[in-house]
Amino acid sequence: MKQTITALLVAAATALSATSVTWHPTDNLPLLGKAVDDSSTSNRYQRIPDSLLHTVRGGALAGLGRNSAGMALRFAAKTGRVDVKWHSPFKTLMNHQTPTGSRGLDLYTLMPDGTWTFVNSARPNVNSHNSEANVISNMDPVMREYLLYLPLYDGVDSLFIGLDDGAELLQPSIDLPAAGKPVIMYGTSILQGGCANRAGMAHTNILARRLNREVINLGFSGNGQLDLEIARVIAAVPDPGLIVLDFVPNVNEEQIDTLMIPFFEIIRSAHPDVPFLFIEDPNFPHKRFDKAARHQVDHRNGMMKERYEKLAAKYGNLHYLPADHLIGTDNEATVDGIHFTDLGFMRFADLLEPIIRRIALPVSPRQ
Repeated sequence: MKQTITALLVAAATALSATSVTWHPTDNLPLLGKAVDDSSTSNRYQRIPDSLLHTVRGGALAGLGRNSAGMALRFAAKTGRVDVKWHSPFKTLMNHQTPTGSRGLDLYTLMPDGTWTFVNSARPNVNSHNSEANVISNMDPVMREYLLYLPLYDGVDSLFIGLDDGAELLQPSIDLPAAGKPVIMYGTSILQGGCANRAGMAHTNILARRLNREVINLGFSGNGQLDLEIARVIAAVPDPGLIVLDFVPNVNEEQIDTLMIPFFEIIRSAHPDVPFLFIEDPNFPHKRFDKAARHQVDHRNGMMKERYEKLAAKYGNLHYLPADHLIGTDNEATVDGIHFTDLGFMRFADLLEPIIRRIALPVSPRQ
C-alpha cells in the first residue's frame, strides 16, 4: 500500500513538472557586467576584446578573457517554470571548486521590497560542453523580474532560456541592478570568484545585488598582473562610479614597483574624479603558520601602501583597505588557505558594502 501511494505521489509530481518548454534565445536581453562593447568581441559573453585575447603577455588571458565571471542577464517572464540550456567552451573542472560554481548558472528574482532572492542554480553536465537544466518548476505563473548569473570559471558560447509554452521572454521593466555608474573591480582568482559554490556567491555578485548597481568583474585567475592593456579597457568604460584595485596576490615586487603607478595613471587620466579603492592582500590562514608566506604578503602589502601614499599625495579621492579583518580571524573563510568559500565571500562583501556606499555614492539605497 505504501509503495502504491509513493508511486502515485511521484507520478503526480512528474506530471506537474512535465509541462512543455519553449526555448528562447537570449541575445537581446540586457547583459550586466561587461566592460567592452559587443562589437569588440566575437562572443557576447566575453570579458575582453578579441584583440587582447592573444596579445596580453603572449596569450595569458586567452581563456580567462572568455570566462563569463560577473556577467548576468536580466529578463522578465510570466511562467511557472524556468529552464536553461547552454554550451560551455572549456568544460572546466577543478579540484577545489564545485561545478555549480565554475560552470553553473544562478537564478535570482526581484522581491516586492527591491531585494534579490535566490531561486535555484542550473547544475552543469560535467561530462559534456552542453548542459540543460530545469531551474525551477511548479511556480504560480505570475510576472516576475529575473537575474541570471553566468559561470565564473568557464564561459558561455550559446544560451537559451526555457519557459512554459505560450510564455514570453520579456525585457525587464525595472533597471535594477542599475547599469549607470558601474563599480569596476580588477584583480585575481578570488575576485573572479574562486571558489564560490555557485555564481551568485562571488562577492562582486553579492555586492551588485545589495547595492542594486552593476559590478564589472575583471578578475583573472593568477593573472591580475597589472597589464596596462587592461588598464586601458577600464579607462574606456564610460562614467564608472568606483574603481577597485585588488591585485596584490598575483604580483611580484618588480610588478608593483614598475606597473602599479602607470596602471593607475592610465585609468585616472580618463576618469579624474572617480574614486579608487586599493585593497591589500588578505591575511590568509596559512600566513599565520608559514613564515615565508607571512613575509611575502606583508612585504608586498607594504610596497603597495608606499606607492598608494605617493599617489594620494598627488591625487584626490583615493581610498585604502588594509588586510586586517577582510575575511575574519577564525581561519574558516577559505577552501584551500587562499581561495574563499561562500563564508569568505559573504564576509568580504559585508566589509566592502558600507565602504562602497560611503565613497561611491550615488548608489541605490538597500531596501
